[in-house]
Amino acid sequence: MTPDEPTDTADENRSTDATTRRGALGLAGTVGLAGLAGCAALDVATGGPAEFSSGTATVADATLSEAGYELNDVSEETVGRESEVGGQTREVRVTNAVAEYDKAVELFGERYQAAVFAAVTTPQIEVLGRALNPIAEMGTCERAELILSRFENVESLERGSEYSTSVLDTDATVVVYTADAEIEGTGVTTELELHIVEPVGVDDDFVLPLAAYPAAFSDGENVRRMMNRIEHEPNDES
Repeated sequence: MTPDEPTDTADENRSTDATTRRGALGLAGTVGLAGLAGCAALDVATGGPAEFSSGTATVADATLSEAGYELNDVSEETVGRESEVGGQTREVRVTNAVAEYDKAVELFGERYQAAVFAAVTTPQIEVLGRALNPIAEMGTCERAELILSRFENVESLERGSEYSTSVLDTDATVVVYTADAEIEGTGVTTELELHIVEPVGVDDDFVLPLAAYPAAFSDGENVRRMMNRIEHEPNDES
């Protein structure tokens, strides 16, 4: 699946579907260079930028329909950092992808996007034969904070149970958190349940599924179904 560039028409359509609906979570830049601080050993023989681009992980329309979620956005973001090696400076560029889906809740006669599911894809970065995984080096609490950027006034983040489920034909550990937060644009505080999956390696990428929803939704089975049916399309240029 090729990420679509957002258009004015698409934005207008979203506004008719729900009163408040944010764009992409903006996770791509957050995870993009988190693990590159140690890249001083990067081979700079060519002197040009070292570029790493991810593929895209998405959920099929049929699965979304079953779960009651809709596509919000599929976006890419490229971030860069310069590293000095042997007196030479070389830029490292990383392009990540985020597919974001959400589900609306009815409050005060208006619809608000209260539940969110995201699949973050970041490229495997190899330095002198060693793979670096920025999102794997983050703790589960840090990953939880990524999805919580979708909400306001977050408090009382607590780690709960764990379970295993299949993500891209891999048994992945999922950590469940709870937190109190406001649904954006409502001023209403609710208890959230978060499902934070360990990153899964596939092709030349790592895929990180994340989910958060009001606990009253009891949406765990829908979240698991979407995790189980994530599809990955590698970067054609990799």
